[in-house]
Amino acid sequence: MKSMNIMNMHKANNNSGFTLMEVLVAMLILSVGLLGTAALITGIINSNKLSNRISTATVLAQDKIEEIKGLNYSSVVSETKAPMPSLYAHYEREVIVTPNSPSSGMKTVNVTVYWESSKSVVLQTILAQ
Repeated sequence: MKSMNIMNMHKANNNSGFTLMEVLVAMLILSVGLLGTAALITGIINSNKLSNRISTATVLAQDKIEEIKGLNYSSVVSETKAPMPSLYAHYEREVIVTPNSPSSGMKTVNVTVYWESSKSVVLQTILAQ
């Protein structure tokens, strides 16, 4: 009978819980997964910022083109690169007017909005006399 009690105790000890090695492996796998998720979230946040900047720059350029379309043909002239009003202080806008392009009596107007000194959005339209 004593031998049966020893066998029952041995079986009970084997099924009592996780080993230290199993816990460490599980923590390692969880850590790798969480680090990957953190990197993904950082990339998503940066992409959202860039999308917001591109959208804002496009709207600012489109507003200028609409303003130019409302002007008299002879008063459409180039504008040097200049900062935007305080609400859009991170942006600069430039207007380049090319007369007689693509043909006589027409003007090609390029509106470029810059931000972070190296990024830009360019919109183009053609005006006829």
